[in-house]
Amino acid sequence: MPFYVKQGQIPHKRHIAFAKENGELYREELFSTHGFSNIYSNKYHHNMPTKALEVAPMSLSHGATWVDSLVQNYKLDSRLADGEGNFFSARNKIFFNSDVALYTAKVTADTNEFYRNAYADEVVFVHEGNGVLLSEYGELEVKKWDYLVIPRGTTYQLKFNDYSNVRLFVIESFTMVEIPKHFRNEYGQLLESAPYCERDIRVPELKDAVVERGNFPLVCKFGDKYQLTQLEWHPFDLVGWDGFVYPWAFNITEYAPRVGKIHLPPSDHLLFVARNFVICNFVPRPYDFHPQAIPAPYYHNNIDSDEVLYYVDGDFMSRTGIEAGYITLHQKGVAHGPQPGRTEASIGKKDTYEYAVMVDTFAPLQLTEHVKNCMAPDYNRSWLED
Repeated sequence: MPFYVKQGQIPHKRHIAFAKENGELYREELFSTHGFSNIYSNKYHHNMPTKALEVAPMSLSHGATWVDSLVQNYKLDSRLADGEGNFFSARNKIFFNSDVALYTAKVTADTNEFYRNAYADEVVFVHEGNGVLLSEYGELEVKKWDYLVIPRGTTYQLKFNDYSNVRLFVIESFTMVEIPKHFRNEYGQLLESAPYCERDIRVPELKDAVVERGNFPLVCKFGDKYQLTQLEWHPFDLVGWDGFVYPWAFNITEYAPRVGKIHLPPSDHLLFVARNFVICNFVPRPYDFHPQAIPAPYYHNNIDSDEVLYYVDGDFMSRTGIEAGYITLHQKGVAHGPQPGRTEASIGKKDTYEYAVMVDTFAPLQLTEHVKNCMAPDYNRSWLED
């Protein structure tokens, strides 16, 4: 998605006859976004990608809506929602609205099923685990603390080397996940001032086409509805592809944070954008260098956005009682900020070691029963002083 990539064998022009050695045609598939008016890729299959033996309904639930939740500040230990399952069935929906849905997952099992989210881009943050993302476009190495950006409609599998400790934070976006425009020049290249560059982005490597006939299960997600399609041919049968649409990876440790004389707002830690929400991250960095700077954030009231923080690692100067895998939700219209003593404790500190993923939405989030079951009931009182 970030830039043009070409792999394998492709014809010298689009939409022309492209024959195998035996004279049969490869099957071209145009994989386009926004109709035919935005970025796209062309994929060249050994077999028609439309061949399906059977389509059947499938039931899979990720969490019921908490209908009477209060508008307040929340802290929850997402690990308390852990269940069992593979990279898609183990997901627990925590928050959602019409633009985005946020999930956590403890992945305990592999699967031979293929998976496709037909209606949403996915950003999969790999909190714990290493492995490989397999897709039509090839193999992409998966490392701990990777963001995997997977365009909607991508057929893929996510496999890990060891299932004893695999943890994911998944952001499902119903609009395209993009690199912010102000990070790029008019030609699309990332600017010198951007917090990452093309060298930090990893793309799939196409492998030999899998030309196998049989019965290959594909789980398709359409919003909150699932279907199981039995494919006649293995879906990873590409001989070549080119374009701007493909899964890619970026590791949070490659992010170069901005540092200011005084405290910078969270928006200065921007990573990706979509319609009506943004993804930011916090990483280790020097603190502000004004002689009287207060490194801890000021108290603030997000009157236009809900703020979700998924804590990855380190010590957060503004929060107490935070561990990796915890989530906080600070909702629009409710003030929040450092807890008692944290502002004073931050003065004079020179740097911080913290990793977190932040999602700011511009429409209110709904909560699920997982929040009710995993929340700290006294978090709203944590700003009270003895």
